[in-house]
Amino acid sequence: MDEGYKVRCLVRNSKKAAFLKEWGAELVWGDLCRKETLPFALEGVTAVVDSSTARPTDSLSVKQVDWEGKVALINAAKAAHVDHFIFLSILNADKYPEVPLMEIKHCTELFLAESSLNYTILRLAGFMQGLISQYGIPILEEQPVWVTGESSPIAYMNTQDIAKLVIRALSVEETKNKIFPIVGTYAWSAEEIIGVCKKLSGKEVKITRMPIGLLRAVRNSLRFFQWSWNVADRLAFAEVTANGKPLDASMEDVYKVFGLDAKETTTLEGYLQDYFNRIMKKLKELDYNKAKTGIRKPKKSPFKNVNN
Repeated sequence: MDEGYKVRCLVRNSKKAAFLKEWGAELVWGDLCRKETLPFALEGVTAVVDSSTARPTDSLSVKQVDWEGKVALINAAKAAHVDHFIFLSILNADKYPEVPLMEIKHCTELFLAESSLNYTILRLAGFMQGLISQYGIPILEEQPVWVTGESSPIAYMNTQDIAKLVIRALSVEETKNKIFPIVGTYAWSAEEIIGVCKKLSGKEVKITRMPIGLLRAVRNSLRFFQWSWNVADRLAFAEVTANGKPLDASMEDVYKVFGLDAKETTTLEGYLQDYFNRIMKKLKELDYNKAKTGIRKPKKSPFKNVNN
């Protein structure tokens, strides 16, 4: 919207998406798994940015959302004569056919490329925002940090930087009908991230390791129950992040095509430093208020209330 685009958001829950309307976006109710809702949502739309995916807690499976839903969306976009379809995929999706989410992402890439739509596929490695709940909050609350198998170095990227690349793809003609890796400045292992968090927080860290063999056993047991298939499929993704193989790629050509400066990309150290600076400031304010009012303990954890 800051760039002058009119934005329409396809949402399943208007109440949860109310903040988007407050920002100036148009909300339209719809569901990828109810394809009859898609044509109306795409009326007058010139570009689609697809970042949807099934969540482990969803009642719908990865296959239903990430394959059947995406096929329906791509077909609807084609029927609506959408000019540009931007799909957020996963780095190295074509290398893990045994992992359901990766195989589905790869198949969706192929389906989109054969659809006759102008497309841009951005293959992501990981979001810095996810590191807060995975490492930051447990460390601050002095809870164990879980590490699975042999930690795979991952080049995490700030979602804000990813958004800049998405917006640039809308206006740069050279991005059409191409696939780009979208990764951060450095591939970090779990141990390295924990070390940064420990330094910034001043807290000791408790690490609990889960052998990859145990995780596979849990995943296989969940496959016996239909209600837990989605969780089992997500657990299979641990094969990608716990095999020691880095999720990383060169971004040199990407920055050239998109016309952006690599130096402006957020570093993981800078992102975490900003988070811990804000949370430590919040803790000092809480300590001051407790001393002033006599309150001994906050009712809720302050760590989850800081905007990531």
